[in-house]
Amino acid sequence: MRARWPAALAALIALGAAGACGGDNLPGWRENNLPPSPVKAFDINQVPRDKVKDGGTLRWGLGEFPSQWNQNHVDGNMTSVDTVMSALMPTPFRSDERGRVSLDLDYVTNARITATSPHQVITYSLNPKAKWSDGKPITWADYAAQWKAMNGQNKAFRVDSTIAYENIQSVTRGSSDHEVVVTLTQPFNEWQSLFSPLYPASANSSPEAFNADWVNKIPVTAGPFKLSSFDVKGKSITLVRDQNWWGDQAKLDKLVFLGVKTDMVRAFTKGEVDVYDVGPAPDDYSRARGAWDAVVRQAAGTDFRQFTFNGESPVLADIRVRQAIAMALDRRALMQLDLKGLGWPAVTLDNHFLSNSQQGYRGNAGDIGTYNPQKAGQLLDEVGWKMSGKTRMRNGTPMNVRFVVPAGVGVSDTEAEVTRLMLRRIGVGVTIQTVPFNDFFTKYLIPGNFDITAFSYPSTPYPISNAFDVYAYGENTKGDDMKWYSNLGRTGSREIDQAMYRAGSVSDPGQIAELVNAADELVWRQINVLPLYQSPQNVAVRSTLANVGANGFYDLRYADIGFTS
Repeated sequence: MRARWPAALAALIALGAAGACGGDNLPGWRENNLPPSPVKAFDINQVPRDKVKDGGTLRWGLGEFPSQWNQNHVDGNMTSVDTVMSALMPTPFRSDERGRVSLDLDYVTNARITATSPHQVITYSLNPKAKWSDGKPITWADYAAQWKAMNGQNKAFRVDSTIAYENIQSVTRGSSDHEVVVTLTQPFNEWQSLFSPLYPASANSSPEAFNADWVNKIPVTAGPFKLSSFDVKGKSITLVRDQNWWGDQAKLDKLVFLGVKTDMVRAFTKGEVDVYDVGPAPDDYSRARGAWDAVVRQAAGTDFRQFTFNGESPVLADIRVRQAIAMALDRRALMQLDLKGLGWPAVTLDNHFLSNSQQGYRGNAGDIGTYNPQKAGQLLDEVGWKMSGKTRMRNGTPMNVRFVVPAGVGVSDTEAEVTRLMLRRIGVGVTIQTVPFNDFFTKYLIPGNFDITAFSYPSTPYPISNAFDVYAYGENTKGDDMKWYSNLGRTGSREIDQAMYRAGSVSDPGQIAELVNAADELVWRQINVLPLYQSPQNVAVRSTLANVGANGFYDLRYADIGFTS
């Protein structure tokens, strides 16, 4: 589910929203005086390459072993796929731990805005040494093929998202096969998110190739490692150092990814895996820390926990009611309960677009995000929900909200029960409805069959294009019905859309952070999403492993991963 990025932009341009003008060619937006992160941004035991020994085999445990390894496919957008393919596939840009992007010179030697009128034009200069594992050079044709597959014009390509790709007018050859000229129909300052990862033209040559050729196989690569074996039955992928790699040679001889069906902590303790994501469970965290030769590296992750309020629910339709519910919830207490036993600081997330560890972050929660049950009660009084004994009533009906949680997710159970206790203090009843895990999104969240729910949203170094669809206003359909796409909170405004467009299209990097935060202030007032906290990453590694662990927004350099002794 995605919102209509180009359609929304076209409408907003007609309203006179600010567009790109002039501008520089800096790859991304950076702050000159970046304040320290309130949470640890990454923890990977960073060691210079010359201090990492050559050789060795690293066994990496995967919690899931999917069948689709085309990361741009709707079934391939999974953490395990990203973990493996990041060692194998090109990316024009890399992110540091604060979400600041820079060129990946192994693949692209330059990328810049070369025109802003009548359209924004991006010109990429490709590294002429870069080639695919089948010997073919990486050229403009690979970029053109990926755009054609992902621009949404041919629905047979089962793409994960068309955002930004559908805003491209053309991808053409420049002065050589190693120059790519990309013309966009609308200004887009997060253009560095495009073509990441890049797949070869063969993967995008037809819907059949896109959908099927990467199922249970990885046909072509272009990284410091190459595929040695793919064992579907044994759920293992073995990579070896690619001697034809033109960049820094990989330190490891082999990198083996293993889908672990049983207890991951047990597999780690027995020496079957050397690194794995522990996850958010305190018991697993404690067991991992006690394992042989274990270090649990911990840093701020790339997703955030949040409550979604359904603005089309009769009880939550009034914005003042949603604001009251938000004020009646002690977010810090909820966070402390969720993360008890993980040793993670209680730092609430006060922004919808930017994580605590990210460049440009500013807390914009204000009064709405501040625990204030007295003020919450006053707001409910204003809209006619008056106390009658211990319960709020209006027109003879008690105030009650339905909190929908997926079965088997302990953190959701805790959040729902604590919410029930907190809202009881202001006279609001909560009915907790546990639903089958596989039905949670399809039968409840997407149709709007809930009042409140909780889950995690991903974060990326590209805040507007990542979150635009979550907060964009709906489209009118038949009668009074609205189509909300990925806006599960089902509230928004044209003002928010315009603010997001300005933040995503302004060409001056110095203005972007301020405009992103201005959009966030508006989203806070609507309160369809109540952020709780940036989730921590907990990654267990061997004590002698270097340059791998809890990496947050930092893109790991797989060639530098290895052992120090």
